[in-house]
Amino acid sequence: MSRNSEDSKPMSLSADAALLKRLQNGETAAFESIFHSYYPAIFRLLVGLLGSAADADDVAQEVFLKLYRRPLSADRQHNLGAWLYRVATRLGYNALRGQGRRHRREELWEHRRQADAGSGPEQNALQAETQTEVRQILAQLPFKQAQILFLRHHGLAYKEIAQIVGCKPGSVGTLLARAERAFEARYRETLPTTERRGDA
Repeated sequence: MSRNSEDSKPMSLSADAALLKRLQNGETAAFESIFHSYYPAIFRLLVGLLGSAADADDVAQEVFLKLYRRPLSADRQHNLGAWLYRVATRLGYNALRGQGRRHRREELWEHRRQADAGSGPEQNALQAETQTEVRQILAQLPFKQAQILFLRHHGLAYKEIAQIVGCKPGSVGTLLARAERAFEARYRETLPTTERRGDA
């Protein structure tokens, strides 16, 4: 579904519908086909959101487990890719706000320690610190704002984002601008008082 999904080959809606019908009938092979087609894109999405391959794999497994346990109805047309992205961003967002918070805090302090001690490439440490701070700010935003920001940053087109978040494509630009303003406001709150005054 994403323009960044080079090694996954999401199927057509009709092919997805056929697989969903087979999955409802208990065919394990249908689930395996869906998994192999969509897992790479979902995994990459979650790595970008969580910053950890291990965490991304855990959440991706949970996404597909949800589908396996409660298959989408084959009686009506579904955009399976959009559904998987929607569930993945929801679960990934919850991970940012939950158990992942401690790991990111530890990473942040470790990157700062390395930069202060000169024990690693400073540029890499600062870049990793910035990425951690971005994830922390995303975790503070309402889910829909964090979701639309991340999906756009991940390279999805407005039409794809609209399918995932459930809005009209023409509304995406407005929602994205609103989310960007909210992100910037949160970011400014993290700056030291002196820096905020300097920006004013």
